[in-house]
Amino acid sequence: MTRKPTFVRKGRFLMEGGYDMDREYQSRIAYTKDLINKADYIVIGAGAGLSAAAGIQYGGQRFTDNFAPFIEKYGLTDMYSSGFYPFPTEEERWAYWAKHISLNRYEVGPTKLYENLFQLVKKANYFVITTNVDSQFELAGFPLENIFEVQGNYGYLQCAKGCHDSLYDNKLLVNEMIANMENCRIHSNLVPKCSECGGEMDPHLRINQYFVQNEAWNNSNDAYEGFINESKGKNLLLLEFGVGFNTPGIIRYSFEQMTYQNEHTKLIRFNMDHPNGPKENREKTIAFTEDILPVLLELNK
Repeated sequence: MTRKPTFVRKGRFLMEGGYDMDREYQSRIAYTKDLINKADYIVIGAGAGLSAAAGIQYGGQRFTDNFAPFIEKYGLTDMYSSGFYPFPTEEERWAYWAKHISLNRYEVGPTKLYENLFQLVKKANYFVITTNVDSQFELAGFPLENIFEVQGNYGYLQCAKGCHDSLYDNKLLVNEMIANMENCRIHSNLVPKCSECGGEMDPHLRINQYFVQNEAWNNSNDAYEGFINESKGKNLLLLEFGVGFNTPGIIRYSFEQMTYQNEHTKLIRFNMDHPNGPKENREKTIAFTEDILPVLLELNK
């Protein structure tokens, strides 16, 4: 009779007692593969850390290489905080956002990390919930009907006051802004205006109370909730990638609650900085603090 490995807690990982770190890592890999194969339902929860691991960093050299004129003129420090910078004019604000959107949505293309994640689950019964807004799941091949982008998407504009719920594809406008930018400004005739109220427009991002939750957003929300309801009482595997504490209530706390409440639910957490969860879920959680891409490559073997 083959004896199943007994996992005990050591440090941040579920470890097989008495083995070295390499064997412990291989034990987590083998156990995760087994959970994926046996899962009736898989939910992928993705935060900013997943895209950062894919190379879409909002700071460091990627920021300084692409935003040098904006850094010199406004003293900007990173792409995240720059989204809240009080630019003096709409021409300057949209010059920044055009570059930001172009770099993170239209220039980056599909990444190896997301493509490997798709390979891992493409034959499974899965759903994606993400706070990322860069369309990386779609670009990697995930069907749109299996994705819930809770916080919006870089590819669309909305009325800044949410006066109506239509969204507007921005690719052509962003390209034109980039082509007609000078001294961190765009031409005034390129500043988008709401077709209904004549007011300002914003990227479709949850930056304030005016974020548009239209029919498509509600349909995705309903599809996600339906998937979770269907999974009750079944083998549910939660794969959480790079979710920190910026908006933990959307994915991290929700996943921990489902793990605690449902007997047949397991949580695999991929997080270099914040791998630990509540002690009540200790025996139902595996943590990976290694780089995500090598782990996915190993899981795909």
